[in-house]
Amino acid sequence: MLYAWELKGRPAMGAVARELPPDRLRERQRARAERLAVAVAEQIEGLDRDIADAAANWRLERIGAVERNILRLGLHELRNPDLPAPVAIDEAVKLAHWFAGPRAPAFVNGVLDGLARRLGRL
Repeated sequence: MLYAWELKGRPAMGAVARELPPDRLRERQRARAERLAVAVAEQIEGLDRDIADAAANWRLERIGAVERNILRLGLHELRNPDLPAPVAIDEAVKLAHWFAGPRAPAFVNGVLDGLARRLGRL
């Protein structure tokens, strides 16, 4: 959802959610995904700034759109004190395995690990 939102020029998240194929997510899953995507979108500037600081030698624009949005979601979840940091990182790494290139999981893991340490979560 975040990927589609970014590629479409950041329209209202509800519009993006309605355009997703109905066979991909059940209604409850779609609602949860939309809530998470809205929360990430609301914090985008701060998330992007922190990711850019943590991604040594990488400008945010050079990070692929899929990886960038996985990092945004992962950092959003790292900021949630109710979710253990290793779980947030593991979920992001799994997304990178499923949706990004072969080097993405290690990159996502490294950036989020660094961010978790900066946040005092690891």
